Amino acid sequence: MVKIRELQAQYVTDEDGNKTAVILPIREFEELLEDLGDLAALAQRREEPTVLHDEVLARLKRDGLIPD
Repeated sequence: MVKIRELQAQYVTDEDGNKTAVILPIREFEELLEDLGDLAALAQRREEPTVLHDEVLARLKRDGLIPD
């Protein structure tokens, strides 16, 4: 997750000194996009019921996806 205070942002300003755009290293930009995608997925699934961790483990073991 990108920490906003640690962004290496550079700003483009107009003739009055107002910020009009931001320049980020591509890696930080891609991390921000990934974080946005994660947040969108969470928002879409917020109404789904939760499942206890132990139950998830039991299902994975039962289905042979993780060892006992």
